[in-house]
Amino acid sequence: MVPLKSLDGPVLERLATEVSGLLLATGQAAFVGEPAEMLATALADSARHPFAILASPSGSHADKVVGMGVLHVGVATEAGWQDADDAVLLRGFLIDRSCQGLGHGAGATLAAVNQAADLVRRFGLPATGVVLSVNERNLAGRAAYLKAGFMDRGQYLGGRSGPQRTLHLPFVNKG
Repeated sequence: MVPLKSLDGPVLERLATEVSGLLLATGQAAFVGEPAEMLATALADSARHPFAILASPSGSHADKVVGMGVLHVGVATEAGWQDADDAVLLRGFLIDRSCQGLGHGAGATLAAVNQAADLVRRFGLPATGVVLSVNERNLAGRAAYLKAGFMDRGQYLGGRSGPQRTLHLPFVNKG
């Protein structure tokens, strides 16, 4: 996982181009935004921290972008969490349709939680974990987050595509 705001120049340009080229699987557009739009919004917002998920294709030594996500601080209530600052919101998390089912999601989810803990430490934020909302119809996504250790904290009715489940994973050690 590479935090994109830590980069500049040709490396950022290459990864941003690859992120923008990620493709959603059939039916996923109801659950997640378009990668290029999410990346542009995140790069322009100081509270959003976009990242690229990298992996080496079989038989290759070069990493390529297989997914993306955004860590968003101060807005946890947008996922149905009770306190905006108590958790970092994981949003816009996706794996390219050609790379789904290969195990990239679980590792990247845990890497995102670790990156969120780093943000909390670096900026002295009060957050104690990561929260997200997943559409109740997105059974594969929900199962993947639960497998990564997130706990279901109940229903949230604020999603753009219908009822959501609010999932939370506390940091193992904030300090």
